[in-house]
Amino acid sequence: MFRRSRFRNLIDRQLDLFERDQAELIGEVDEAERAHRDAPREEAEERYGEYVDLVETGTEILADLRDHFAATLDEDAHAAYEAEFNRAVAKRLPRFALEIDLR
Repeated sequence: MFRRSRFRNLIDRQLDLFERDQAELIGEVDEAERAHRDAPREEAEERYGEYVDLVETGTEILADLRDHFAATLDEDAHAAYEAEFNRAVAKRLPRFALEIDLR
């Protein structure tokens, strides 16, 4: 039988906060993705670099959010929370999830 995850409500609230507080960044990521997609061949690499930089910024913000809370937990809970947070980011904000587990 499925059981509700231990940190689900907390993580949902944290991701809500990220989306609200970082709405401008998320918009910039969307715009950078469009600019890359629509760029002429000679500009595509530069546009992609701009997109990647913005995604990395968002990923770092999320990792900091995760790590600040995780630091308040014991070792077992820390590992469970981190894994659950990373899965939630992958599901809800996939563009920021690619390297979150490396941060």
